[in-house]
Amino acid sequence: MNKKLIALAGGLLLPAFARAADLDGATLSLGWGVPFAGILLSIALFPMLAPGIWHHHFGKITALWTALFLLPFAAAFGLGQTGALLLHALFTEYIPFIVLLFALYTVSGGILVWGSLHASPRLNTLILAIGTALASVMGTTGAAMLLIRPLLRANEGRKRNVHVVVFFIFLVANVGGGLTPLGDPPLFLGFLKGVTFGWTFQHMLMPVLLLSALLLIIFYFLDRHMFAREAKEGTLKPVDTSHDKPLKLHGKRNFWLLGGVVGAVLMSGLWKPGIAFELPGVHLELQNLLRDLALLLLAFVSLWITPKQVRAGNEFNWLPILEVGKLFAGIFITIAPVIAILRAGDHGALAGLVQTVSGPDGKPLDGMYFWMTGILSSFLDNAPTYLVFFNLASGDAAELMGPFGSTLLAISMGAVFMGAMTYIGNAPNFMVKAIAEHRHVKMPGFFGYMLWSGAVLLPCFLLLTLVFFHF
Repeated sequence: MNKKLIALAGGLLLPAFARAADLDGATLSLGWGVPFAGILLSIALFPMLAPGIWHHHFGKITALWTALFLLPFAAAFGLGQTGALLLHALFTEYIPFIVLLFALYTVSGGILVWGSLHASPRLNTLILAIGTALASVMGTTGAAMLLIRPLLRANEGRKRNVHVVVFFIFLVANVGGGLTPLGDPPLFLGFLKGVTFGWTFQHMLMPVLLLSALLLIIFYFLDRHMFAREAKEGTLKPVDTSHDKPLKLHGKRNFWLLGGVVGAVLMSGLWKPGIAFELPGVHLELQNLLRDLALLLLAFVSLWITPKQVRAGNEFNWLPILEVGKLFAGIFITIAPVIAILRAGDHGALAGLVQTVSGPDGKPLDGMYFWMTGILSSFLDNAPTYLVFFNLASGDAAELMGPFGSTLLAISMGAVFMGAMTYIGNAPNFMVKAIAEHRHVKMPGFFGYMLWSGAVLLPCFLLLTLVFFHF
């Protein structure tokens, strides 16, 4: 789909090669967000109502909604602006996003944790805790892809194991990435805007520790209850330790490649050569191009140096990254008018929503920043949502790290933590779901997952609001 969209962009630009202005959200109605809402509803409803159709045609359905946005937009705003918007969405946002995911997915998929693991509440909680700690070092995608398969193997054959994957998404794919800019894309964007590593770690440490501890405690007692029920029902298989094998790590050279991924990301944030290339609607900086090329190179090196039996042991395949790639291509394109409307602030169609984060005196309401950033990050991409509220609060990193530190903390917490509320809130969520379903775990649908997240996470977020913010 990516190649088709790039080709379409070229076709649109050739007859009307004009420099398009930035999309003015103040002039847009909410009707332009219908195709984006259509993709979200398709993700939510098709797997539940027509799973066979969705499984075989989700890329085509996403492409249809994307076309239903692009064609009217071209008629209303012209070919030049449409092409510029498309190029901006693909080259500035989607390609860096999917290249990083591809690199982390490929490299971490070359690391195999092999040996005998017997599920127990203590072991499952330990794996979740380790993954949560690793997520801020190697990114939520890297940590999730490294540990989801060993966790699934340990819990294989259990009658009730859905909750294990759900809490894995909560902790490893989201909350654990909150300590550093390497952990989650919104924090990396803040880093590019001038928010320091030290500030992020220092101020996010207590929220991440508190929420992680709450979720790990809830999980432990829930898992213990599930084990007791399975034992009572007689569905729990007896543990046979006579043929146990010690745990071993295979594909350890990929850890060096993971270090290269981290280094490439850091390079793009710290090195500013001042060299850029311009396309209609696109400003491509040299350091970002070199980062993406380095990430692709590291991924292909991983494929080259990793023995096939290591990836076979992980049951490695390309379906999860293909699903994320196709769906998020449509999401990144159709989300453009929604983000533009939000950026318009008081002058856009969502002015009422934007106004809720400030009091009558104009001062920021930190609790509302937390909830508004979080709620929108649950359904929109959390990286541009973070930037919208970052700029709304001040836009100046020094000021936000100083007198408005609590507001920046609220924005950071909302973007990172509430990405766990839906499958689309953060890209690893969907990848973990796809891998679990491939291993025959009956994962809940879109709304079923939201019942889990609402029941478990919302009370925790209310507690965080009381502890860290005031309205």
